[in-house]
Amino acid sequence: MWFDSWSDLGRVLAVGATAYATLVVVLRLSGKRTLAKLNAFDLVVTVAFGSTLATILLSATVSWSEGATALALLAALQFAVAWTNSHWPASRAVVTSEPTLLLEDGEPLHHALAAQRVDMADLRQAVRSSGAGSLASVAAVVLETDGSLSVVPAAQAGDRSALRGVRRAG
Repeated sequence: MWFDSWSDLGRVLAVGATAYATLVVVLRLSGKRTLAKLNAFDLVVTVAFGSTLATILLSATVSWSEGATALALLAALQFAVAWTNSHWPASRAVVTSEPTLLLEDGEPLHHALAAQRVDMADLRQAVRSSGAGSLASVAAVVLETDGSLSVVPAAQAGDRSALRGVRRAG
């Protein structure tokens, strides 16, 4: 349908503006971590916020108060998970994966690449994007918990303390 009624449009405008303001308040109160893209769990929460906002806007069967409660619940759950992970590091494995080493000292770790479903073209692209022209000039490439590839140039590897906690190929 192209048009149902002016009252439906009025509802979308009124509830939409209020729901948007509510989302802004919830996100400001819950802090930066709520929308961080640190891992796949964070992505799911971000998508859930968007889906909830869309439902509030477009579903006449969902009241603003129900939607606001849902937004607050998502923020509270995200806070609880982040707090639990920061106070009990062992719980982190439940909601996040470990970063994985894909290349070490210029040598691709083929077992890790296969296990993580990353091909050599993706690895080379990450190295090129970092400004390096050779795999040999790279100390490490890490598949991070958010799915991004981090490149550590050999010249900047230092004591490699940034690689602590990164899973090695086994």
